[in-house]
Amino acid sequence: MPQPASTRVDVPSTAAIPRRRKRGMIPVWHDRRVRLPQGGYGTLHTVRRADHHPSRRAFLGAGATVLAAGLTAGCEPRSTESGQLDAPASTTPVPPTGPHQAGITLPRPAQPNLLAVVTDLDDGVAVGPLLAELGQAVLTLTAGTDARLLGLPPGDLTVTIGVGPRLVRMVDPSLPGAADLPQFSREQIAPQARGGDLLIQICAGDALVVPIVAAALLDQAGDRVRERWRQSGRRGSNVPVDQSLTAPRNPLGFIDGIVGPHTTAQEQRDLWLAGPAPVAGGTIAVLRRMELDLPRFATLSVADQEAVFGRRRDTGIPLSGGTIASDPDLGAKTPDGRYLIPADAHLRRAHSSVVGVGLMLRRSYGIDEPAAGLLFISFQNDIRTFTNTLTRMDNGDALLPFTTTTASASFLILPGFDQQHPLGATLFH
Repeated sequence: MPQPASTRVDVPSTAAIPRRRKRGMIPVWHDRRVRLPQGGYGTLHTVRRADHHPSRRAFLGAGATVLAAGLTAGCEPRSTESGQLDAPASTTPVPPTGPHQAGITLPRPAQPNLLAVVTDLDDGVAVGPLLAELGQAVLTLTAGTDARLLGLPPGDLTVTIGVGPRLVRMVDPSLPGAADLPQFSREQIAPQARGGDLLIQICAGDALVVPIVAAALLDQAGDRVRERWRQSGRRGSNVPVDQSLTAPRNPLGFIDGIVGPHTTAQEQRDLWLAGPAPVAGGTIAVLRRMELDLPRFATLSVADQEAVFGRRRDTGIPLSGGTIASDPDLGAKTPDGRYLIPADAHLRRAHSSVVGVGLMLRRSYGIDEPAAGLLFISFQNDIRTFTNTLTRMDNGDALLPFTTTTASASFLILPGFDQQHPLGATLFH
């Protein structure tokens, strides 16, 4: 019988605590394998001898670390059976400046933690100066020089900022991003959770950084903004798709975001706005928060779940065969004439060639509040890429009956910026 996976914890059993120690010393716990109360095994590892009296701050910090380790033992993901932790949060900075904002195609793969904050602007607020201030704050926060980080390293922090249809129409009603999203079926959206003037999307490998950055940016905006809704989420484990491309699993167990504009040519064609000049380098974001009926989906057999998606659950391979990166053969049939990818499968109903639209880039996150589900985020240079796809899904996609949308908004993601070209300056002077 295989042994349970090992777990490294810093909390010793009472038997491992020395009964006496000299003043100025802290316990030394040597590596020792013990059974954990929640099942499995843990390793007690060495804590080095103190060279001096620990400060109260150091003592409290160490106590919090030990307590956190004890609370999460056996819950954190492990990368190997030997009990090693997954790689720590990335410390590689992501440049915030350039022709496009970070947090869309960079970094790759996307960071595991996200917080999306949607706000309104009060009437009379000067949009240009507000965006410029937020952009400057993004530069100092991602550089790690902002005191509001409270000493935390930003790591791979990205902040992506967009403006809603109302603000775009103030500049020019004909610009991309000026149209509101229509209503669709299977929506239960409170007025507060539909639309919005400003999107602040914060992503990072370190989950602790995300809310701290949100607090700093909202403090920067002050009473010029009023929060409508916010949603945090976390991406599932990444699965290799093709060469350097990976995609995460979604809360239904299937690999999400396999198809998209992943090459430079595809990005230029389907992702980035080429014009008009004020929006060149930007893109259109759609956010949809969805509750998922996980218990009902779990009652389906694996074969029936795969029929809903049109892909194998374990590998992501289309039901028509090939590899995970293969284009699905939508015409492939069984010997008795049935489509290998069912007529109502999500892969078929949402396929860009069937809908007649470009590719959308998806960066979706699992959520557990206000209910278990998914925060769907797509980026595209034409809002019809999303609206036409969802309209076709409304007319017979097998996945939709397991979803209920509870928040919805679209935003023009502003072009990239730098010190010489403030965020939003091409639109709001």
